[in-house]
Amino acid sequence: MTIPKVFVSYSHDSQAHKKWVLELATRLRKVGVDAALDQWDLGPGDDIPLFMERNLASADRVIMVCTEKYVEKANAGTGGVGYEKMIVTADLMKKVDSNKVIPIVRQEGTHLVPVFLKSKLYLDFSREDQFEESFDDLTRSIHNAPLFVKPEISTSPFEPVAGAAKRSGDALLELMSLLMVAFEMKRDGGYIPYKYVAERWPGSRAMLDILLEQAKSDGLITAITPAYIDITLKGKMYAVENKLVE
Repeated sequence: MTIPKVFVSYSHDSQAHKKWVLELATRLRKVGVDAALDQWDLGPGDDIPLFMERNLASADRVIMVCTEKYVEKANAGTGGVGYEKMIVTADLMKKVDSNKVIPIVRQEGTHLVPVFLKSKLYLDFSREDQFEESFDDLTRSIHNAPLFVKPEISTSPFEPVAGAAKRSGDALLELMSLLMVAFEMKRDGGYIPYKYVAERWPGSRAMLDILLEQAKSDGLITAITPAYIDITLKGKMYAVENKLVE
């Protein structure tokens, strides 16, 4: 299993803040994340810019702990924070859709992040009572183990199946097709016996009667008597338009 590597970027606001960042990085290492931090990876005589460059380049993700001082330095491009920002922005320009940087908001009262991270979704660590929830979100993101997995797309529930009932428009078209076949045969002087249609209709008698009433309501047919059907001019035009006859 590949162990994800992260680089923790922050500003030295106070001893309390440095301790908070140290505890965060320590917890990350305890949950399988190779967290790089200056407090244990950088010693006297080490090259600070080289340390930043190497860790930013090798890290899978970069955690930027945003406080008011951090944001101020990042926006102004000053200090180590400004140098890290310069390296990160140069890398992000190559991959516009990159999610390499994870901004986490530490300060209370405001949710400021550096200008170049304004479009990024941040994690809120400003409240201690939300720390565990935010930490879980952070570690899941690093391990690519989301709490909710996007379901696979299934097949459409509306795909046709054998024997499925037709929509009323399709069924009406089928009825008119059957009536036009009978009309072209000129049975009984052009009138179509209901019995002839009922014997050849593939569906139920109930549906046939419903469709006949619909065709009648639409002006496509008239009932000469209950036993005979006549196709109107509108019905014949309907048949031609729908290519039921040539």
